[in-house]
Amino acid sequence: MDQKAKALSVLVASTLAFTVCFMVWMMFGVVGIPIRKSLDLNATEFGLLTATPVLTGSLIRVPLGMWTDKYGGRIVMFVLMLVCVVPIWLIAYATQYWHFLVLGLFVGLAGGSFSVGTPYVARWFPRDRQGFAMGVYGAGNSGAAVNKFIAPALIVAFGWTMVPEVYAAMMLGTALLFWWFSHSDPGHRVDASVTWREQLVALKDPKVWKYCQYYSIVFGGYVALSLWMVQYYVGEYGLDIRAAALLAACFSLPGGVLRAVGGWLSDKVGAHALTWWVMWVSWICLFLLSYPQTDLTINTLSGPRSFHIGLNVWAFTLLLFVLGIAWAFGKASVFKYISDDYPGNIGVVSGIVGLAGGLGGFVLPIMFGALMDLTGIRSSAFMLMYGVVWVSLIWMYWTEVRRTEVIGPHAPASPLHIGSHAAAAPTGPASRS
Repeated sequence: MDQKAKALSVLVASTLAFTVCFMVWMMFGVVGIPIRKSLDLNATEFGLLTATPVLTGSLIRVPLGMWTDKYGGRIVMFVLMLVCVVPIWLIAYATQYWHFLVLGLFVGLAGGSFSVGTPYVARWFPRDRQGFAMGVYGAGNSGAAVNKFIAPALIVAFGWTMVPEVYAAMMLGTALLFWWFSHSDPGHRVDASVTWREQLVALKDPKVWKYCQYYSIVFGGYVALSLWMVQYYVGEYGLDIRAAALLAACFSLPGGVLRAVGGWLSDKVGAHALTWWVMWVSWICLFLLSYPQTDLTINTLSGPRSFHIGLNVWAFTLLLFVLGIAWAFGKASVFKYISDDYPGNIGVVSGIVGLAGGLGGFVLPIMFGALMDLTGIRSSAFMLMYGVVWVSLIWMYWTEVRRTEVIGPHAPASPLHIGSHAAAAPTGPASRS
């Protein structure tokens, strides 16, 4: 098998594996609803339940990225998937709140698969196609939407305990398929003499922290809302779990699948331009989503008149759909930054940035629950995300946009003029000096 065929096989097998891992990682976003009812949990406790797997899936990303650099992504991914099978199965037999929290920590290891597959897949492709390759692999985020299709159907037909049993079988089968169709290249590994301290030197670079902030929104926010939206639809609009999961998938599905398109766009227009627009679209959508259902009474010349201001279920879903598309592009563009700036250290840097995004996905659902318990306003979750986006917009403006020369000799040429500039460029000795 030639190198191109191996690269394609690796990409397909890895994307399938990541999709199943992400589906398992998001499991509590659906099964947590009947568990919440049976255990009588408040919003904060429910937020902690859904977020617990995200914690370990985030913390394990840095060491998994390092092990991928040293030992290769194939063996690391395979072992990781096998380790998760038993904890997933045992969730069906849990009865106490702490049982779910402990098992959730082990199941959460599946979420670390992102920092394994990202460098593993990227190194099989040339640099000018790495954004697309990582975008296709990252489309495995659509596992969050797959979870919303499979889990509600299983819950209605057999009860929630069937979900972890089916998911454990799927994880085992996918691990075997991954091993059969993936490949290994020793040339993709980092020298084994490199220490963890030497690899973590990337933390001294302020750009890494900035990318962490971006990713805490486009990925951390995606994870948090994927976990939160099913119960949001049930509580806010009175839908049953199947209808709620279907509408919530309108956010999760484009937020995962279109990451591949985001990778292609990142290769074409650059990470900076795409990320800048992603943040502004997010700002607009979250501003509108933040407005709570409001009944307003005003005194008019003809007496008091009442008005209702708020998003109906279709307008709400449309805004979520647009937000999901924006974050799909943003997830790809952030990793295009990384592949451009750190081509020899993708595993470690992607692990660090992935850790930040995952921690955002852990902290945000808990904060969503705490805010709802404190204020009684469900849309407070979007108010919080709106504030976080403001931070990224300001940071990006001061570190990137403000330093870009719009007019002058160093201003970037528009795509329409690049060709004419190239044609008019001198070709004599002076141009080669």
